[in-house]
Amino acid sequence: MNDSSWGARPTAGYWVPPDQGSGRGAPPAGPAYDAQEALLPSATQPMPIVPDTPAPPQEPMPSAPQPAPAAPQPAPKKSAGRDLGAAIGVGVGLGAVIIASLFIVKAVFVGVIAVAVVVGLWELTSRLEERKAIKAPLVPLAVGGAAMVVAGYVRGPEGAWVAMALTALAVLVWRMTEPPEGYLKDVTAGVFAAFYVPFLATFVALMLTADDGAWRVLTFLLLTVVSDTGAYAVGWRFGKRKLAPRISPGKTREGLLGAITFAMAAGALCMEFLIDGGTWWQGLLIGLAVAASATLGDLGESMIKRDLGIKDMGTLLPGHGGIMDRLDSLLPTAPVVWLLLVIFVGSG
Repeated sequence: MNDSSWGARPTAGYWVPPDQGSGRGAPPAGPAYDAQEALLPSATQPMPIVPDTPAPPQEPMPSAPQPAPAAPQPAPKKSAGRDLGAAIGVGVGLGAVIIASLFIVKAVFVGVIAVAVVVGLWELTSRLEERKAIKAPLVPLAVGGAAMVVAGYVRGPEGAWVAMALTALAVLVWRMTEPPEGYLKDVTAGVFAAFYVPFLATFVALMLTADDGAWRVLTFLLLTVVSDTGAYAVGWRFGKRKLAPRISPGKTREGLLGAITFAMAAGALCMEFLIDGGTWWQGLLIGLAVAASATLGDLGESMIKRDLGIKDMGTLLPGHGGIMDRLDSLLPTAPVVWLLLVIFVGSG
């Protein structure tokens, strides 16, 4: 309802019946009233003439033909969401480079690790700056990350820890050259990046220092790849129940079971035939641990990317995304495999 329905005061040209008071509310003379009066129905206007014969009934209009129901569409086929041809080609090429450098000259493989670390740091810091305005200093991270990998290979775990501490200190000092606004978040992100990428990658170099280091690294790579492949294959074909829908909607519990099954089988074979002194039951345990760590690493980076609002960390590898999109499951798995191999067969 509006105000006029509740007795708003009449305006000019408002007509009041004569029985509601003498002269009160009488219409004023003048053009305004005349124009208003011309619009009101008069008592002397003739009534409309109604004919004696009723009008013939009108035939109903024929209804428009209804369209035929659409044929049911076939259910869409499952899609991997990526260019599988490009992904396979890039994967085979990377595998060839890794295997060649691993078994020909160990130092070259250490260089491959260092390059992957620097590129991964560049991708991570770039996305942090683009999406969150966090400026983690790349220069000390790149230099310290490469030094961390080399120190781990040359000086062992002690060298890796010292390089990690010096890298964190360099990040704190380097950021002091800029205004203090955002200092805390920038250096926090820098220390996190130093631990997440180069420090975890250093455990691959530590595996390489053993007498059978090349086979240990190969076992680590095979188990991680087999775990990811098993999760993808089983999840794509049979996956129905979501594993962590809020973090990574594509992952399923069936895929996790596939990762565990494939990784445990591959672990038993690798420990039995590739590692000196290894046994199949140790491989089952290592495969189970790899499936767990690889899945957690994948979910961890999915959480980071979801927070940043991006799908991939980069576009350097067609069909895969960026370097960090390939390192997500490898990085947290490296210290797990290194530790279990040291426990089962020694440091070599």
